[in-house]
Amino acid sequence: MSQQHLGILKKCMQGNRKAQMKLYDLYADAMYVVTCRYISNREDAKDVMQEAFLKAFTRLSQYKGEVTFGAWLKRIVINQCIDTLKKRSLVYEEMNDQTMTIIDDDDSWEVTIELTKQEILQVIENLPNKYKYVLQLYLIEGYDHQEISEILEIPVRTSRTQLMRGKTKLKKTIHDLFKHKISL
Repeated sequence: MSQQHLGILKKCMQGNRKAQMKLYDLYADAMYVVTCRYISNREDAKDVMQEAFLKAFTRLSQYKGEVTFGAWLKRIVINQCIDTLKKRSLVYEEMNDQTMTIIDDDDSWEVTIELTKQEILQVIENLPNKYKYVLQLYLIEGYDHQEISEILEIPVRTSRTQLMRGKTKLKKTIHDLFKHKISL
């Protein structure tokens, strides 16, 4: 973070409204993109993002500089998205010993079809929510299973299972939708 950004951050911690607007302007576009990955309605996404910024401004004293400010803010934005989705009754399958499945050890995400990032994101967007959010947090946001379990308030085992099932569904959907692009 530059000295200018640090100065803005310090002023924000003191409650300076102009500094808060500057900080908002610096990060709003990037955080809106993150929010839109979870909240499909654009107006709702703006509302959720603004709620996340309000939450961040009230918690600035908790920012310790251990990660970049953008990463800290992004975590708040994602948590706000997940909280909003939970209020809309987002349900995850709880995995217990009776429903334990074999976890796919295949770390390969390769498909034999060349797609644009936008095409892949569109396929992920249309997956069932229980897969979509784990895939987004893992693939796009870069969180590990421990972090995903904390964000979604699900067991780590459930995160792993939903990722494996989501990956299988993603590959199948990509193959079904884009088989005309398969390279020979």
